[in-house]
Amino acid sequence: MSELVKGLIAIGAGICMGFGAIGPAIGEGNAVGKALEGMARQPEVTSTLRTNMILGCAITESTGIYSLVIALLLLFVF
Repeated sequence: MSELVKGLIAIGAGICMGFGAIGPAIGEGNAVGKALEGMARQPEVTSTLRTNMILGCAITESTGIYSLVIALLLLFVF
């Protein structure tokens, strides 16, 4: 495999991780911010909001993990 192809694969993996990390970061930041606003306004529902926030963050983080898997496949399989 030529050095050019290896370099392009590495650049593609880096771009994949870059774009794959932006979405979860924005989504989790938004979710945590809104949950904290809700906890500040209604402290009696803190446990429910915290549970839903953690579940939402876990689901959001899965897209970042998918991009990591794709980047690793690009680097080590091709």
